[in-house]
Amino acid sequence: MAAFKLGLSVREIFSKFGEEKFREVETQMLRELDPAKAMIIVTGGGIVLRNENVDLMRQLGTIVLLEADEDTLFERASRRKNRPLLQTENPRTTFAELLRTRTPLYAKIADIRIDTSSLNRDDAAEMILNKIGNLFSTKQ
Repeated sequence: MAAFKLGLSVREIFSKFGEEKFREVETQMLRELDPAKAMIIVTGGGIVLRNENVDLMRQLGTIVLLEADEDTLFERASRRKNRPLLQTENPRTTFAELLRTRTPLYAKIADIRIDTSSLNRDDAAEMILNKIGNLFSTKQ
């Protein structure tokens, strides 16, 4: 979201402006979204670090947490070399620390949790739609 707003890659934003600016733009983007419009928002992992973001996401709709085991998540995050927070001497250790910090925050706010460790994208999408459908049918 923030990269789109500034017309720069995530790496460029971190390099030119720092993480704090990235987080500010992330929050600004959430504020600008219309809760009345149907949409899927894919966020960066650090979006839950700001309480305001959590409140805004709750107002926007259902929060789905896509989980997987740590090895799978690290492999997925490492596919592209554009993750600024993993540009460290030991990316694996950094990743483990970020995951340890963020997982409880996500778990606390998730309406739906899906383990994607052994799912491909299509299967994950189908499971998300099924769980959201089930969630709404039980609320009626």
